[in-house]
Amino acid sequence: MPQSVPSLPRRAARVLRTSLFAQVACALVIGVVVGRLWPHAGTAVQPLGDGFVRLIKAMIAPLVFCVVVAGITKAGDLKAFGRIGLKALLWFEVATTVALVVGLLAGNLAGPGVGMNVDPSKLDASAVADKTGGGSLPSTGDFILHSLPDSAVGAFAENSLLQVLVLACLVGAALLHLGNTKVPAILPAIEQGQEVVFAVVGFIMKLAPLAVFGATAHLVGEYGLGALSTYGKLIGVCYAVAVVFLVLLGLAMKAVTGLSLWKFVRYTREELLLALGTASSETVMPRMMQKLRHAGCRDDAVGLVLPTGYSFNLDGASIYLSIGTLFIAQAVGVDLSLGQQITVVVVLMLTSKGMAGVPGSAFLALSATASALGVIPAGAVALLLGVDRIMDAMRVSTNLLGNCVAVFVVSRWEGALDTVKAKKVLGGEIPFVPEEDRDEPAEAPELAKPRGPKSAAESVG
Repeated sequence: MPQSVPSLPRRAARVLRTSLFAQVACALVIGVVVGRLWPHAGTAVQPLGDGFVRLIKAMIAPLVFCVVVAGITKAGDLKAFGRIGLKALLWFEVATTVALVVGLLAGNLAGPGVGMNVDPSKLDASAVADKTGGGSLPSTGDFILHSLPDSAVGAFAENSLLQVLVLACLVGAALLHLGNTKVPAILPAIEQGQEVVFAVVGFIMKLAPLAVFGATAHLVGEYGLGALSTYGKLIGVCYAVAVVFLVLLGLAMKAVTGLSLWKFVRYTREELLLALGTASSETVMPRMMQKLRHAGCRDDAVGLVLPTGYSFNLDGASIYLSIGTLFIAQAVGVDLSLGQQITVVVVLMLTSKGMAGVPGSAFLALSATASALGVIPAGAVALLLGVDRIMDAMRVSTNLLGNCVAVFVVSRWEGALDTVKAKKVLGGEIPFVPEEDRDEPAEAPELAKPRGPKSAAESVG
């Protein structure tokens, strides 16, 4: 007898029960509807999104530490790890510069603020101070100093990724130096700790639909959709430039690695939708690390490049800042010369590196840029208060994809990418199974043998 085909409602229910992507998509739609029809209820469910973000953030520091330490010891070569870091920083600087320049070109061509004729004296400059909490972006020296931990416990307590990375590099180097004979139980313990962290992340991810519902309902309920008409041209230009930049990223990724960015987007659609729904790329960092490793990127490359990119490679924020600066200047009737626009690029290249984790960092960077130019009133930055949250989706998606592309590119440059496996994974031939759901435990790798004292020739070399 022919096998009966499940009815459409049953198939839909099964997809909704088994697919995180479907669950998050439904939560996103319901959140928009609730926020639009019942704004006060939308604001009341905000803790659902905030609580999810807090839980995920609690797991990021221990996860990064475990992945980086295990990656260094598996590679068995600290010099290779250093090369990965240098190549990552080089790629970050190039990508950020391209994002800024493309943003400025689009801002000049489209003129999103032309014709607004805003009187800056009528703007409430104190609103920007309220948004930023009176804070400031760290100087270059402060940023570098703050990247160095003054307490091993404090680095984890403050959830400072750069400090955790420094600690992980030191611990990984020490394990390589001591070798398996002196500390045979340390690396297996770290790998087992990593499995525990991934299992906890798996539990938290089940709450993702609730988080997306709460965050979306609050966003729509609190800010409404009115800004779409007031700032329609600015929003359209920013999102269009983000698409163009991602196309350029895709071409670069194809040229260097032979892999398709579009296939990677399909492969990580659940994580991308979750990041968009919660307006935070940090919520998906643990799962992205798993997927990048599954896609053939070596552990040490994933563990170093992806977390570092969260501080050094803010491509989406760079696009928004460059276009936002031009928008403000055009809105108040200031015509920026070529030299002044070059100043914008230089200032934003520096200020964007200290933005991560600073409240209202976009407004602080814009204020710093306005001050450096000396021709844009500082109060004019308040023009972007009404549209800033709507830009979150563009910034989050572009930042996240930019960092993932960096992992693939740097891995390929360093020979740390299994291209054959990557093509099969992105093509759907090898399905992704979260590490916490796999039956067989990961094998504990051997530590590198202890290194003896260098000879004179080795020291010179």
